[in-house]
Amino acid sequence: EVQLVESGGGLVQPGGSLRLSCAASGFTFSSYAMNWVRQAPGKGLEWISSISSGGIVTSYADSVKGRFTISRDNARNTLYLRMNSLKPEDTAVYYCETRLGVTGHRGQGTQVTVSS
Repeated sequence: EVQLVESGGGLVQPGGSLRLSCAASGFTFSSYAMNWVRQAPGKGLEWISSISSGGIVTSYADSVKGRFTISRDNARNTLYLRMNSLKPEDTAVYYCETRLGVTGHRGQGTQVTVSS
């Protein structure tokens, strides 16, 4: 069974930093690209970052480029998202996700709240 478990969210002041983690199991993690997406209150899902299976190729949405860094540790089956210079508009539930064939998988999410 594919499982994705996010952690590391919380309450942070504007300008602060957080590192999110996503522990993966039930599939060959090192063979698949991974994504981070988020959903702000009252809004739809927003893609924010992707990383290739080997971790070499990354991409970011304009809204987070230069502030967020995606990475992965294939030996630990773990995906990360380092978030710096956080803004109130980054408040959302953050999810990691992947697609195995035609089936998408997403974790339960971790809440990030940016507020003073």
